[in-house]
Amino acid sequence: MLEVVAASTIPANMARRDQTPLPAVLYEDDHLLALDKPSGLLIAPDRWDKDLPNLMQVVHERLDPEYANAHRLDRDASGVVLLAKHAEALRDLRRQFDAHGVGKCYVALTRPAPIQSAGEISKPLAADPARLGRMRVSSKGKESITHYEVLENWNRRYALLRLIPLTGRTHQLRVHIAQLGCPILGDAFYGDGRGLLLSEFKPGYKHTGAVERPLIGRLALHAQSLTFRHPATGQELTIESPLPKDFQIALKNLRRFAGALGKK
Repeated sequence: MLEVVAASTIPANMARRDQTPLPAVLYEDDHLLALDKPSGLLIAPDRWDKDLPNLMQVVHERLDPEYANAHRLDRDASGVVLLAKHAEALRDLRRQFDAHGVGKCYVALTRPAPIQSAGEISKPLAADPARLGRMRVSSKGKESITHYEVLENWNRRYALLRLIPLTGRTHQLRVHIAQLGCPILGDAFYGDGRGLLLSEFKPGYKHTGAVERPLIGRLALHAQSLTFRHPATGQELTIESPLPKDFQIALKNLRRFAGALGKK
């Protein structure tokens, strides 16, 4: 069972950078800064809407304009984001990411559960010409490999997965898990976009109000940890992010009401 600690999220209607709080610091030294990015916050400026809040703008305005992100994380995902404080550290970290030398671990909630309890997905990915910003499986795409393991499942209707990407393609985890027939909850690009509703699995539950509020209504994907070599010391370092509050609430209710089958 995963240990969970509350973390904040960015409201969906937040549209000003000066209103955007700096995410919690997970790790910091003279060379590195790791932040706990909430769901809904871009890493870098959006190419079509420069006024949308983004992490690096906030970092540059409030901390230091020399800091740079060593990698990317989907806007709607939450979790660890690693920054370098100077150019030498950035070059080293990006070499590690480019050489697939960084261990990345994610957790995700899916609807339904995968048929197999663990496996490897090896499907090349390329941009989808029919939909801007979307990726698709293509024989002409770049090599993309993901390991997955079912940590918990609930009557095969829902599952908690551990995901280990061995490559770092755009939307890789989202596309690969959707290819299994069990898209990540809340994924409007590769699934139905629906969040997790308590009325779906709690017997006799009736919500109040006109519309039921989902337990987790955003993309249920969390970057839980990064493992890499420190650019200055060469020592292996693991930085972890606690599960956000909405993820905690979803798991608590699934475990209580959805009839857990346990770890596969």
